[in-house]
Amino acid sequence: MPRYRKIIAENRKAFFDFDIRETVEAGIVLRGGEVKSVRSGRVNLRDSFARPEKGELWLFGLHISPYKFSGSEKQDPLRARKLLLKKQEIKKLSGKAGEKGLSLIPLKIFFSGNYAKVEIGVAKGKRLFDKKEKIKKRDLDREMGRELVGRDRPGAGAKSAKQ
Repeated sequence: MPRYRKIIAENRKAFFDFDIRETVEAGIVLRGGEVKSVRSGRVNLRDSFARPEKGELWLFGLHISPYKFSGSEKQDPLRARKLLLKKQEIKKLSGKAGEKGLSLIPLKIFFSGNYAKVEIGVAKGKRLFDKKEKIKKRDLDREMGRELVGRDRPGAGAKSAKQ
């Protein structure tokens, strides 16, 4: 039976800045108040990345705002958080992260059942001209869509038959 997935945050800019080659779903280790903050959507994925260290995969730069009702415990909103993966997956991702030009970027944070998960993408950075070309293509497609919609309407475009 598929689990319910509630997406909390997405890193849309990652799809613009990077070419995503592969994605992996990983669990994330959170402390008490952080879970409540994530559930309420107080998460920022921008500028975060994953990196292997000592046989484990860690997520850096993920900002989770402190939960205001968590009491006296002070949390660092930018602390490194451990990702939960199988050893084989960690080795595979470590090898890919070691390749020139590839990075591990978090794409989404979501809840699968009661567990917080992160979707990690193996990504290669795009160059400026690639980004400009993508914007041009998107604008041209939009223009063509507008032209096609205008032709389908009666009385639009060429002169009507009554004249």
